[in-house]
Amino acid sequence: MSSPRAHLVVDLGFGDAGKGHIVDFLVRTTGARWVMRTNGGAQAGHTVVLDDGTAHTFAQLGAGSFVAGVRTFLAEPMVVHPTALLVEAEVLAGKGVPDALERVSADPRCRVITPYHQAANRLRELARGAARHGSCGVGVGETVADSLAHPDDTISLGTLRSPSVARRMLTRTRERKREQLRRAGALVAHGEDARLFEDPALADRWLERACTVVAAIDLVDPEEPLPMPDGDVVFEGAQGVLLDEALGFHPFTTWSTCTFANPDAVLDAMGWAHERRRIGVLRSYHVRHGPGPFPTESAELDVLAEPHNPEGAWQGAFRRGYFDLVLARYAIAAVGGLDVLALTHLDAFDHELPWRIATRYDRAFAAPLQPSLEQSARMCASLMGAVPEFETLAGRSGHDRTRAFRAAIAELGPIGLESRGRRTRDLRAL
Repeated sequence: MSSPRAHLVVDLGFGDAGKGHIVDFLVRTTGARWVMRTNGGAQAGHTVVLDDGTAHTFAQLGAGSFVAGVRTFLAEPMVVHPTALLVEAEVLAGKGVPDALERVSADPRCRVITPYHQAANRLRELARGAARHGSCGVGVGETVADSLAHPDDTISLGTLRSPSVARRMLTRTRERKREQLRRAGALVAHGEDARLFEDPALADRWLERACTVVAAIDLVDPEEPLPMPDGDVVFEGAQGVLLDEALGFHPFTTWSTCTFANPDAVLDAMGWAHERRRIGVLRSYHVRHGPGPFPTESAELDVLAEPHNPEGAWQGAFRRGYFDLVLARYAIAAVGGLDVLALTHLDAFDHELPWRIATRYDRAFAAPLQPSLEQSARMCASLMGAVPEFETLAGRSGHDRTRAFRAAIAELGPIGLESRGRRTRDLRAL
């Protein structure tokens, strides 16, 4: 019997590279019974499309949940939105998965997004006007920032096992966030989000549903070693390295570590002595939701269908650009290297477009040796003005262009997985 492996999946772009697709495939082909989430929160959008067309965009549940018996583990870095988790499980039940919530284990120290954090997140973003950062509007960043500033008032999953304690903390959170917003001039008449702070029954309604979630899932004992999966395990990263809180381009970043660091920390805590397979996911073209630098953006690619990436009220427009070898090199250097690449959306090359990749910019660009907020902001400003130089991908057919693309990015590392579509059957291991 072969030794188990840990498959660590990270997105090497701005997100939306196809992590859910990869995770679902890995679960099916390796027999893994655990999908571990170690960063981000309810803002994830990892779509899995089964061969019969059934689709689900996973936010907090592991993207392997369509496979019977596969469990989701929410590790401590996860920021959990309990009521959204309940809704996601209810939606998935309508797609033939009635027990997804019961298959969830979580660290009780996971921070919890309250309705006041989510409303504050949205009100701050609206107050920025044209200078919006591109938030998903779910409240992850607001929750993380609040937990750092007020650790004694941080509601965790474990706190929800004591509703009376959680109720007192929730009241203090509401008053604190309301006062912060008032001082910032962000507590203005923006409809429902502003009214939430004046709803006297909201806390009790929310607590009832949130406590229902905690009662349904398995909270592990943080004083005990993390459970050791039997066989392979898959780590499902969220967002993308180019949005990383330390290595992305401030202020267009997430409050989350998007590299292999969190999975490595969890594996170390488990005492994992087996292989760690680091998988970086890249599309055949780059994409990003909302504002921020995007040197290769091109309206020529707007003809490419994105049925699972609509324009969002909070994230903003879904943008497309030609493959950026400079940013791909940067992302791989930022994560400290990887074992294999997973390439998705290769079927896009079937379209007759002037396919090309950016090989360099008109300025030097490299990963900082000592990441800092100031350095991140300088890198962002430089990237905003960068002019890429392109090389054209030769070929008369989609398969010809795919071969040319593989050759053009060969320096990035070995390719282990390829997908020419969105369904399970469209992905193959090489």
